[in-house]
Amino acid sequence: MHNAIPLSIAALIAVGVTIIGCSYLVSPERISGSFGLKPPAPDADTRAWLRLKGIRDVASGLLVLTMMLTGDRRSVGIALIAFAIIPLGDMSIILGSGGSKSAAFSIHGLTCVVMLVVGLLLIHAI
Repeated sequence: MHNAIPLSIAALIAVGVTIIGCSYLVSPERISGSFGLKPPAPDADTRAWLRLKGIRDVASGLLVLTMMLTGDRRSVGIALIAFAIIPLGDMSIILGSGGSKSAAFSIHGLTCVVMLVVGLLLIHAI
């Protein structure tokens, strides 16, 4: 039963990332302002770049959900730890680009930490 909480959090992360990715695919201009950087110009090339982020997020979320259905908890934990590089990279890019420090740490940094903790809990669960 003690594995239920980390698995539930992993599922929430995966669903959340998938929903965010879908938002970048459907309406990139609307969601891009919440990322932590100044919203980019609303032209076709920018929308295409933002949709690249969206498809990355959708694929990441769906992979974790698929692993939860077909794999063992340890594999899900390993995937979460590997995918934690994404919010860490996002946070680093925002901070290096003069973006919102509060968004960098509260959105991306916190996501990274939660993914690492949940991943470790799943790896070490018996």
